[in-house]
Amino acid sequence: MRSTLLLLVLLVFCSCKNEPKSDSLSNYFTYNQEDAVESAGVKMIPIKTPVGDFKVWTKRFGTNPKIKVLLLHGGPAMTHEYMECFETFFQREGFEFYEYDQLGSYYSDQPKDSSLWTTERFVEEVEQVRKAIGADKNNFYVLGNSWGGILAMEYALKYQKNLKGLLVSNMVASAPEYGKYADEVLAKQMKPEILAEIRSLEAKKDFNNPRYMELLIPNFYKEHLCRLKEWPDGLNRASKHVNGEIYTLMQGPSEFGISGRLAKWDIKNRLHEIATPTLMIGAKYDTMDPKAMEEQSKLVQNGRYLYCPNGSHLAMWDDQKVFMSGVIRFINDVNDNKL
Repeated sequence: MRSTLLLLVLLVFCSCKNEPKSDSLSNYFTYNQEDAVESAGVKMIPIKTPVGDFKVWTKRFGTNPKIKVLLLHGGPAMTHEYMECFETFFQREGFEFYEYDQLGSYYSDQPKDSSLWTTERFVEEVEQVRKAIGADKNNFYVLGNSWGGILAMEYALKYQKNLKGLLVSNMVASAPEYGKYADEVLAKQMKPEILAEIRSLEAKKDFNNPRYMELLIPNFYKEHLCRLKEWPDGLNRASKHVNGEIYTLMQGPSEFGISGRLAKWDIKNRLHEIATPTLMIGAKYDTMDPKAMEEQSKLVQNGRYLYCPNGSHLAMWDDQKVFMSGVIRFINDVNDNKL
């Protein structure tokens, strides 16, 4: 009799315990879209620009009114695809988050007017996306990697009143410092004969020569961009889909330094204006100086530093456990008002 009662109590307890989980999952995957057709969270968001109206691709995962994370990819003009690794980790946490192709990128509209490709115009685009996803100062987190980190910092400088948390992944606040680190530190790690051949091609502006990437991929990209022996499928797809015209215009011909419109970009002396809780992420083998990333965490008003000892520019892939654990801890701490 006693054992039967105990079994009944356990069954009731388990039933009560499982109900909220089931209900929670049901709510998490409910997008409440106005359209009758479910589209797995994909939405083309209208964007107004000085030269016309366009649409950008977004994909929403989950429902969480307390935490909405917008992922800003690098490039400029790469795609969300190399950031797909966040899907596993953020869904486990129950975060609401958005993959997003910026204007000009593969899954979004690709207008040809070159006046669109400025940091200021991209900042206004992010603000329009924020409004479209219903995020505000109580729940809006921006996580930018590389060029996305530039965009995230610039967004915070203008619109931090709308931000709950800022995450800058592997991007220094000064493009000249980025270039200097590439020239004075990373270049010297190459074999002299390989560096000499790369510099010779650059001097001739022979960037379309297949030999240029034949040299850079094994000697620079595999060392400092992503150190995994086999690159993830998402990164390979993003690399195939990059809009080379915009990338070259803003960044230059490669990740080996910077020479485009962003070459003189520098907001280091303005970081003190950012009061939003901020995570700066650096990595040992990064194209960016990890010490500079640590310094930036101290220049903002309320910063934290995450160091990835085995990571490169895409530490989200090649030092994944350290990277994701630190990012998730930061978001949860901000949400719990611990930072």
